[in-house]
Amino acid sequence: MVKDIPQAITIDGPAGAGKSTVARELARRLGVFYLDTGAMYRALTLKAVRLGLNLEDASGLVDLARRTRIRLENHHSGTKVLLDGEDVSEAIRSPEVTNKTFYIARAGGVREIMVGWQREIGARQSIVIEGRDVGTVVFPEAARKFYLDADFEVRARRRIKELREKGKQVDEDSLKRELQERDHKDFTRAVGPLKVADDAVVIDTTPLTVDGTVDEILKHIKNGA
Repeated sequence: MVKDIPQAITIDGPAGAGKSTVARELARRLGVFYLDTGAMYRALTLKAVRLGLNLEDASGLVDLARRTRIRLENHHSGTKVLLDGEDVSEAIRSPEVTNKTFYIARAGGVREIMVGWQREIGARQSIVIEGRDVGTVVFPEAARKFYLDADFEVRARRRIKELREKGKQVDEDSLKRELQERDHKDFTRAVGPLKVADDAVVIDTTPLTVDGTVDEILKHIKNGA
């Protein structure tokens, strides 16, 4: 990174491609801030669910976003997500929140607010940011852009492994159906759909480890990709 000039490295891709783990490790190696956009959408989803809001009411969700404070902190143990001052790092990973986040993500007014927050963070410091539209919408002029993908079965196995390591019971068939539905929603939503930025480097993580993927990204950065 260029000293004293904030820059963004974007990482987009579907669920299970390894974005979060890779982005976190890449940020650690580069010594910059890791920005998990998905955690921000999940946090607002959690608040909406707790309040019993109608998730189909886009204007209500926009009003909620305007009245909400979401802060992300990087720690050695991972990212701490603070929702109006409360640590919700674990709560936002529940299946209920995961399955309802798309309501928040598809609301144009909410995304506009979120993008504003994300750009403010990026204006203050160099970041590695990951999500679904960070290279196409949030930071279209980013210094470096990457798109991670992987075979569907591999992505599903990774997600299953992640959940089981957290002590959660997983129905493999149900999870695969949910992942397929999530892919469909991500690729087809009207606002900020998941797609490869024209100037992004595409990396297939199917045969790669986390470290191997990070090494590949750093090689592209070093070579000026």
